[in-house]
Amino acid sequence: MSGQADDSDRSDDLAQYDQRLANLLSELTDAICRGDVVDFDIVCQQNPECADDLRKLWGAVLVTDTAGAIADELPRSGGGNLADDSAVTWRTLTLPATIGDYELIQEIGRGGMGVVFRARQISLDREVAVKMILRGRLASDADLQRFLAEAAATAKLEHPNIVPVYEVGDVDGRPFFSMQYVEGQTLLQFLSDGPIDPRLAASIVATIARAVGFAHEQGVLHRDLKPSNILIADDGTPMIMDFGLAKQVGTEENLTRTGMLVGTPAYMSPEQASGRRGLVGPASDVYSLGCVLYFALTGRAPFVAESPMELVMLVIEQDPMPPRALRPRLDRDLEMIAIRCLQKPMDLRYESANALADDLDAYLADERVAARSGRFGQVIARLFRETHHAGVLEKWGLLWMWHSLALLCACLLTWQLQFMGVRERTIYIAVWTLGLGAWAAVFWKLRQRMGPVTFIERQIAHVWGASMIAIGLVFPLEWWLGLPVLTLSPLLGVISAMVFVVKAGMLSGVFYLQAVALLLCAIAMAILPQWAHLMFGFVSAACFFIPGFKYERRSRRASGV
Repeated sequence: MSGQADDSDRSDDLAQYDQRLANLLSELTDAICRGDVVDFDIVCQQNPECADDLRKLWGAVLVTDTAGAIADELPRSGGGNLADDSAVTWRTLTLPATIGDYELIQEIGRGGMGVVFRARQISLDREVAVKMILRGRLASDADLQRFLAEAAATAKLEHPNIVPVYEVGDVDGRPFFSMQYVEGQTLLQFLSDGPIDPRLAASIVATIARAVGFAHEQGVLHRDLKPSNILIADDGTPMIMDFGLAKQVGTEENLTRTGMLVGTPAYMSPEQASGRRGLVGPASDVYSLGCVLYFALTGRAPFVAESPMELVMLVIEQDPMPPRALRPRLDRDLEMIAIRCLQKPMDLRYESANALADDLDAYLADERVAARSGRFGQVIARLFRETHHAGVLEKWGLLWMWHSLALLCACLLTWQLQFMGVRERTIYIAVWTLGLGAWAAVFWKLRQRMGPVTFIERQIAHVWGASMIAIGLVFPLEWWLGLPVLTLSPLLGVISAMVFVVKAGMLSGVFYLQAVALLLCAIAMAILPQWAHLMFGFVSAACFFIPGFKYERRSRRASGV
């Protein structure tokens, strides 16, 4: 009865945890809809027990907010002027219409953030493009001021491959900016019939990368590079549009609300997709340039999904299909350039947009490209880096330290029994199956009490369970082969090493070191069988205790303990 009561209590605790998590997400979503500033880091600090799950679900909230914000009425053709009531007249706006110094003639584009018109600037009698930001997307006056400040900063970008911003202003509370009107088509339209010649694609992206590099030198990030924001003029000159949504590097102000997802999911970097705004920098634009190059080479974006949420998860977690898998005759060097841009770790991408342009120019000149060589340090760094799943280990740190003690005790007991000359096989089976099996059940119950178990943790648990089954079968295998008990003990090191190889791929490349240590231990166990379990006990315990201590400390720092 007491066991049933404990299970009921745990179920109640989980239900209360789930309800609290749902309430927190509901409050955050309502705050976003109201246009309030949300400091997500502070929310996590105030709710440390929910922080990990909040971070996992926050991206879904941001995607829903972004995807659901693209709604406004289309202006009708006819004629009219903008009256005093901006909200009402916008819904009934007909073209052509006069707004301030501009006569709006024709709508030529529309996106989630605004609408673009071909217009005539009356005072200078010149044809321009006018982009008006939809009021519904920026819900507060502070948001409007931030947008105007950032758009004004981009007006200083004078480059032959950047569509210049002429004026930034506000008409009846609706922000706008005017740009040079360029006859041509977007790269998206240019590629409507499929991928283009690889050398032409490399030339276009190299030119655009130079322009992006220039913007970075001026302290401006684009953050929304995509084929529809790249214009191919009638004379073939590629130009970047929509720098009005950029951000100045090193400034506190930002176009969007804190935590809001910025960019187009199919072309945004993993750090943007996960809402980690503090990490967004020049490398993020390099990633987007790689997406544009991938699109130009293959005719599709690196990731394709049925919903924005699924797409964001692909961007965060998966690697794109190699371009040559979609276009087999593609040059290997060009594929390597695209793949280097699309690395999820920021330090493995090109260090700058200009470096990307240099490599593309080298390809066009039939010279050796830097992407193909690959620096040894980068290869090693990637091999041993943590994956995005490594955060789950913060919940396992203390448990792994206890597990190291359980392993050490089992090994010391086995070694002592062997030293005493015990040959009864059932005793060893009891230690390694019943004993460690009981500890595994306790371990898992303790983990469940910490909160919901993630999918990746279940995968790790399955690998661990498989290793325990394999170890348990060593003793029947010895009996079947007619071998003395503990003859196959070195297999413990081999089986444990394979578990850490799997963990290295799923969690952190550092676990390759544990795998190597356990394989070496297995060799030593075969050479010195009388000391086998003593050696395995200390090596295996260290393999769990050291990372357990590391992640437990990290967990305590994150929770402010």
